[in-house]
Amino acid sequence: MTVDTRHIPIRSDVDIVEARVATRALATRVGFSSTDQVLIATAVSEIARNIVEYALSGEILVAPMDSGRKGVEIIARDDGPGIVDLSKALEEGFTTRRGLGMGLPGARRLMDEFDITSKVGRGTVVRMRKWLS
Repeated sequence: MTVDTRHIPIRSDVDIVEARVATRALATRVGFSSTDQVLIATAVSEIARNIVEYALSGEILVAPMDSGRKGVEIIARDDGPGIVDLSKALEEGFTTRRGLGMGLPGARRLMDEFDITSKVGRGTVVRMRKWLS
C-alpha cells in the first residue's frame, strides 16, 4: 500500500457503496476502461458485502500500483469468525446464508490476482489486484 491508500471502514450497506465509489474513482484515475471500472467495483462490493454479512465490520484499503506496471490493489480485512473451509467457500454456489454463493468466487474471477487467508475465530484477509492492460 502507498501514501495514496484509501481506508474505508466497512460496517453497513452505506459503507459498501462508499467502497464501491472510491474504488471506481481510483480505477478511473489509474486509467481503466469503464468496463474494467465496473468489474473492479463489483469485486469490491462482493467482498465488502461478505464483511457486513459475516464479520459485521472490517475495512477495505484501496491503492494505486505503479511499479513499471499500473493497476489497483484492494485489501479487505476483518476480525470476524473466519472461514472454516476456504476451498468450499471459493466454489460457485456454496453459501452458508441466503446468498447465491457467488461473492468470493465472483470476485476472484473478476480480478487478475486474488489471495485469501482466513483463520477460524481470528478473521479473514482478501488481497486482490487488477492490472491495466
